[in-house]
Amino acid sequence: MQQTRLTRDRLSALSKPDLIDLVMELAAQNALLQARVDELEKQNRQLRDQNASLVQRVSDLERRLGLNSSNSSKPPSSDGLAKPAARERRTRSLRGKSGRKSGGQHGHKGTTLKQVATPDALVHHYPHQCTRCSATLSSEAATGFAARQVFGLAPPPPLFITEHRAHTCRCRSCGTLVRAAFPETVKAPAQYGDEIAALAAYLQTQHCIPEDRLARIFSDLYKIRVAPATLASLIAKKADSMRIFADRVRELLCGTAVAVKHLDETGLRIAGKTRWLHMLCSTSLSHLRLGTGRGDIPSGLAGTIVHDCWPPYLALEAVEHGLCNAHLLRELQAVIDHDREPWATDMKALLSDARTLAQMARDQGRPAVSLRHVRQIRQRFDACCDRAIKFHEGLPPLARPTTGKRGRPKRRAGHNLARRMRTHKAAVLLFFNDLNVPFTNNEAERDLRMTKVRQKVSGSFRTETGAENYCILRTVVETARKQSWDVLRALSKSPVQLIRDLNTFHQIQLDRVAG
Repeated sequence: MQQTRLTRDRLSALSKPDLIDLVMELAAQNALLQARVDELEKQNRQLRDQNASLVQRVSDLERRLGLNSSNSSKPPSSDGLAKPAARERRTRSLRGKSGRKSGGQHGHKGTTLKQVATPDALVHHYPHQCTRCSATLSSEAATGFAARQVFGLAPPPPLFITEHRAHTCRCRSCGTLVRAAFPETVKAPAQYGDEIAALAAYLQTQHCIPEDRLARIFSDLYKIRVAPATLASLIAKKADSMRIFADRVRELLCGTAVAVKHLDETGLRIAGKTRWLHMLCSTSLSHLRLGTGRGDIPSGLAGTIVHDCWPPYLALEAVEHGLCNAHLLRELQAVIDHDREPWATDMKALLSDARTLAQMARDQGRPAVSLRHVRQIRQRFDACCDRAIKFHEGLPPLARPTTGKRGRPKRRAGHNLARRMRTHKAAVLLFFNDLNVPFTNNEAERDLRMTKVRQKVSGSFRTETGAENYCILRTVVETARKQSWDVLRALSKSPVQLIRDLNTFHQIQLDRVAG
């Protein structure tokens, strides 16, 4: 009160011009204070936005660090020495529990080693003396025997050398000397046979053995001193001769002869650059091709294609799409592990139930799942997707990046997954509506797996031609294995004979379907 009276007394003592100056000074100070307040509020907003962006970035990084082969598409080799995915598989598997005991199942054909009727060698063992009276015994006293057989490996056979002689004959009528022609495959005074080329191609393509080690194998086992460059040349010639067979496999896969086919791709280093290998396969055929880019996918496909929801695959027309549910299960597991969203648990259980119902229908020989189960699965699917999208739409939007990027606002991983599953509902549940379609795209992934092993062993291909040769030979090896052919014998056969065998197989399949 006393300070107020003094202030009033001082103000009353001031003249009018002094009051005007004082008011103007106070107004200027107030303006400065307001500007400072506005600046602090702006800085506060910027700090809040930056903090929200950093919090989101930390969350994204933590989520990325928590991904492994059990909840993402990362390969098991990326888990490192700790192998967290291996520990998780002991307690949690995406396949779920089958209810069966571990080991061989009832009705499974065993592979027990059995004795043969005509062994290659006989070794006789006789007792030397009687165990009762110690009398000497001889082979003439034998009255019977018990047999046991030991299966071993014979020493590698030596080289089998065939000499071709082109004889010259004199014509009795005119005296002209005529020499016989050598076979087309015999082009040099001394050369390696097709069996050696087939074995080299098999060991390199199937077992990822480089040329230097191949040369050591032939030297140690067969006593052949063959240069690595010679082996590379033999393998290249074998691949070139099989090119027409690989083309025929691709024609069958692209056409209507194969109803369900699988697509996948993987990166590969060739001459220091990243290229892409594209797999097109079925349960009976496999075709591996070197593309100009990741988007260089096969065209002219017909029937049903199963893939991992990559947009260029979805852009293919005139085909029916089926998605790999193993990928979806891993993404759902990541949402469960890191985001704790309950709808993902329900969706994972739904896909597992649908797979079980589909397998039960196949085991019982029924053409389709019952309509009651189809309606139930579809209703549960729609409810899960709607609940997930409603949940995410109720959350605050994610902070926009401070780098000034344009485009739609960023969505959370679970939101994107739910929208994608709802958009491609028919493709997700195609395995449930069509029992000929598998639950996953493992067929293509298995066929590509040895390519990744080859990449780890050899690092990369030096030339594009070498990579193309690998694709051709890998096509032959995988197709022969699926056709239950002897792989080495298939590599030794002519491509025309292989094509004839392949056409016969598919004609039988078509006749069986038509019948």
